[in-house]
Amino acid sequence: MAVQCVTVFCASSRKSSEKYIQGTIELADILFANNIAVRYGGGAVGLMGCLADRIIEKGGNITGIIPEFMVKVEWAHPQVKDMIVVHDMHERKKLLIHNTDAVIALPGGTGTLEELMEVLTLKRLGKFLKPIVLLNLDGFYDQLIGFFNTMVKEHFIRHEHLNIYSVVEKPCDVLSAINNQPFWDEGALNRAPV
Repeated sequence: MAVQCVTVFCASSRKSSEKYIQGTIELADILFANNIAVRYGGGAVGLMGCLADRIIEKGGNITGIIPEFMVKVEWAHPQVKDMIVVHDMHERKKLLIHNTDAVIALPGGTGTLEELMEVLTLKRLGKFLKPIVLLNLDGFYDQLIGFFNTMVKEHFIRHEHLNIYSVVEKPCDVLSAINNQPFWDEGALNRAPV
C-alpha cells in the first residue's frame, strides 16, 4: 500500500529521555524522506514538539489536532501552520485517525496510552482497519505487550487479536511493519467476542 499520511501518538513530557528524542527524530527523518504527511496531537514540547520541530525543519507536511482548552494554556505548537482546533479530546482522537494510512505509537504517558487503546479497540471491532505500529524504543512497550498476552491467557481477547498491531524496536523498521501487517477487515466484529 502507498503510505501517504500517518498518525503519530506520542508524549508531551518535557522530561522525555534522550533515547526517545533520538528515536523520534529518526522516525521524523524517515517519514520526511518517504514524503509521508504526519498528523499528531499539536503539542509544542516533549516528543510531540520534537516530532513537529524536525518535520518543520525538513520542510515536511505536519498537521496538529488539539483541543481548544490546550490552546488557551499555550500548549499548541506555534510553528505548525496546519493546526486544527477542536472542542474536546474525543473530537481530537476521532480526527487523528480519520483518513490516515497508519498509526504509530511512540513512548508516552496516559494520553498516548488512551489514544492507543481506543484505536486498538476500534480495530478489534472492525471499525478501524489500518496498520498500528508500536515503536518499542528501548523496550518501552514490553510490559504492555506482556499484558496483552495475559489478556489472551485469561480469555479476555483472542490470540488472533495480537495481530491487530505490530511491534518494532527501531524507527527504520516502521514502514516495513506498516506494509506487512496482517489483513484485517470489518468481519473482525464477528470475531471480537471471546
